[in-house]
Amino acid sequence: MAAPASSPTPSNDADVFIELRDVHKRFGKQEILCGINLTLKHGETLCLIGPSGEGKTVTMKHIIGLIRPDSGDVFVGGMHVNKLKDREMAPIRQKVSMLFQGAALFDRMTVEENVAFPLIESGVRDKAEVKRRVLEALEAVDLAEHLEKYPPALSGGMRKRTGIARAIICRSECILYDEPNSGLDPIGSDIIDQMILRMQKRFGVTSIIVTHDMRSIFKIANRVAMLYRGKIHFLGTPDEIRASPDPIVQNFINGRSDVTG
Repeated sequence: MAAPASSPTPSNDADVFIELRDVHKRFGKQEILCGINLTLKHGETLCLIGPSGEGKTVTMKHIIGLIRPDSGDVFVGGMHVNKLKDREMAPIRQKVSMLFQGAALFDRMTVEENVAFPLIESGVRDKAEVKRRVLEALEAVDLAEHLEKYPPALSGGMRKRTGIARAIICRSECILYDEPNSGLDPIGSDIIDQMILRMQKRFGVTSIIVTHDMRSIFKIANRVAMLYRGKIHFLGTPDEIRASPDPIVQNFINGRSDVTG
């Protein structure tokens, strides 16, 4: 009788926080991820780029268990995410928060109530503690004076900063940002970039940012991963992607269509 296959184990590198190994995902007949391999270290900022529909958001959703891979392995903080049942996901979602497009705020709750929501849901009942941590999170994103406003009264950038405050209030080690600059003017986009840098420096937050804003990646990223045809087509520093001779990379980062293809 053959010995049972051993279970995959996380990297023995203590600096590695997130690891995806040969991750495949298909929706119906369409294969979105065709073997993603990626590691992210504690405190690192990774920008995830690539053409629309290449699986960038799908990749991030695998990290917090919203999507499970058809095959392959996902590890977060040494935990084997895709082997956990839904009721076992709480420790992962305490470590990792996701800022969805539009920030997904509750319009009938004030800024203060929106930011407090995940803290209360996690079981914190001390009102003074909730208030203190809400103010700390809002001060980190320069919104403390707007805590009584409702989301419809906020600008797009302020809504996204409220989403960042909500993401960090539970002291997540990692924040996943899904196109945080979309729909913002250049000044609003720069404010969000500065917030992301501040989260890294002040709290040591690990970040993955899905973005199409090339200015942002050269400003905030430690590394850049480009998805193309379901795989990591490029992985390197901003300087390395800028200097890449690969025409697929250059066409994308310079906004050129491949008219010869």
